Amino acid sequence: MDFDQEQIRRKLRELGFDEVRFAEAGPIPEEHRRRFQQWLEEGNQAEMKWMDRTLDKRLDLERVLSGVQSIIMLGVNYLPGASRPLHQDRWAKYALYDDYHDTLKKALIDSGRMLEEELGLGAEDYRYYVDTGPVMERGWAARAGLGWQGKNGMLISRTHGNWLLLATLLVRFPFTPDPALSNPRFTASDAAGGVGMLCGSCVRCMDACPTRAIIQPGIVDARLCISYQTIENKGVIPRDLRPLIGSRIYGCDICLDVCPWNRFARAGRQVLLSQRYDVAELTLARILAMTREEFSRVFARTPIKRLKWRGLLRNACVVAGNLREADSGAVEEVEELLPLLLALATHEEPMVRVHAVWAVHRLRPSQARQLLESARQAESDKVVLEEYGWGPSHGD
Repeated sequence: MDFDQEQIRRKLRELGFDEVRFAEAGPIPEEHRRRFQQWLEEGNQAEMKWMDRTLDKRLDLERVLSGVQSIIMLGVNYLPGASRPLHQDRWAKYALYDDYHDTLKKALIDSGRMLEEELGLGAEDYRYYVDTGPVMERGWAARAGLGWQGKNGMLISRTHGNWLLLATLLVRFPFTPDPALSNPRFTASDAAGGVGMLCGSCVRCMDACPTRAIIQPGIVDARLCISYQTIENKGVIPRDLRPLIGSRIYGCDICLDVCPWNRFARAGRQVLLSQRYDVAELTLARILAMTREEFSRVFARTPIKRLKWRGLLRNACVVAGNLREADSGAVEEVEELLPLLLALATHEEPMVRVHAVWAVHRLRPSQARQLLESARQAESDKVVLEEYGWGPSHGD
């Protein structure tokens, strides 16, 4: 049938997507398949076992949508347009909006209806995902020329730097594919975005990672990643990683922030994003004192709600424990936080108590045993009691 592919692109942009690129739904290159399988076999996915369960689909889109012919890769620029949200480091930047899974999904529904009207497709002829489906979005985005996989494992755009949220439309329709980026140093088999394709010799992201989670260019060990530990890990954060988390309560942008390609990035249109920049103004004291009801109210509709109340308090305890008076001069802040941490040492959730006890030991190593004595006497959880055994004189 006759159709105007550029009109499809324009209509998708009008729906709010900042980038629209097309790729042919061909086989995934063998090198990319092998690399992903090896990543899983080595346990780098940590407890994200859904990646193992969906491996066959990720490696073969026919298992996701039989007869798929094309992939439309969509990007939304989420770089904040205000200074405070842009430069704060407690929250991953994407968390300073209503949950993009929800806001982008509405636009994807409209996109599907538009494809039905323009191309005569049925609802069964396409599928859409916002990074929750069994689709290797970054690989397909690279194949569509949206960017390339950086050494930090993230998609990097020449226009938007590291700040694109990705969405995917699988379609039973033969769109003309857009060209992938190229570099003479990469073979044709790597044309779909070889790792570090336009990174050159730069390794700033690898050097900047406090936990050394980027174990090879493009390979991130989730077990060491601050984003994984503060979001996906639902239990106790390993003690040796806690000091390295620094001031990060939800996620981590370190390996994104340092990328030189960001110098070309500008704040996005945010047609599909609803700002929650107020989150960046929350004080650590308010978070540590937050009730379950207040958590639900303050973080309603944001991605941070995924943490649940106990997860937020856990992470805030770690951040409090990383406040060093000698380094920051935050004497008044520490004095304000200590009573809150002592109260959390008797919290109803053992996971919160573990990290509160650790934080008190970090802030008052010589006084911790005395300060926590009554909480310890009432403690019965083995994991929490082990945390008491770690202190009180440790400084790391």
